Amino acid sequence: MHVSIDSAGRVVVPKQLRDELGLTPATPLEIEIVDGHLELSAPHKPAKLISGPHGPSIAATGTPITDKDVRATLEAIREHR
Repeated sequence: MHVSIDSAGRVVVPKQLRDELGLTPATPLEIEIVDGHLELSAPHKPAKLISGPHGPSIAATGTPITDKDVRATLEAIREHR
């Protein structure tokens, strides 16, 4: 997805990405240079189990998932079958 920097140095995060990550106007972000590119990070939110078209899955929150999350997802998938 391509975006531009305006004359004030601002970048607009596209709505689709804001919605997917749950970003709101008040969401604080971290910005840093990683391997020669800019990286924006939202605060860590716990991963959550969601119902999808193919059964339960873990929501893509950008947060590393725990072993507990994986076990809960596997159990939910087994129950879904």
